[in-house]
Amino acid sequence: MNAKSLIPITLMMSATVAFAEPDRTITVTPAGTHASTAGPPENFTGAVRVDSRFQTSAPARVGGGTVTFEPGARTAWHVHPLGQTLIVTAGVGLVQHWEGEAQEIKPGDVVWIPPGVKHWHGAAAQTGMSHIAIAESLDGKTTDWMEHVSDVQYAR
Repeated sequence: MNAKSLIPITLMMSATVAFAEPDRTITVTPAGTHASTAGPPENFTGAVRVDSRFQTSAPARVGGGTVTFEPGARTAWHVHPLGQTLIVTAGVGLVQHWEGEAQEIKPGDVVWIPPGVKHWHGAAAQTGMSHIAIAESLDGKTTDWMEHVSDVQYAR
């Protein structure tokens, strides 16, 4: 077979790929499919549990999970390259960006943290808190973790 005879085959294969139907399968992940995991101590202070983790596959890039903080537990300071949305589902919590005051968050509150904003979030001192955290990945990364929130910073 010479190079000229391969051209029609190559064009036919390219056309097939270009016009292929997208995958339209809906995926349901039953509750309890993934085991709960503890929030790693390098990224959290106090007792934190992560459940229902999910990560979509390309071309989508959204992922997240349900995070439960015991009283006083919190994330370390961190940023998200494409931002983060939190949906508070239970308890009372706090969210704070590096240059601002802590804000109280409660069930039903939706929190948007813009891309690149250094922040933390977690439970209030006397009350636990759960939220759904949703973030998009940029080059496979959703979070840049930084230093822990000190007790003095948390108490403000």
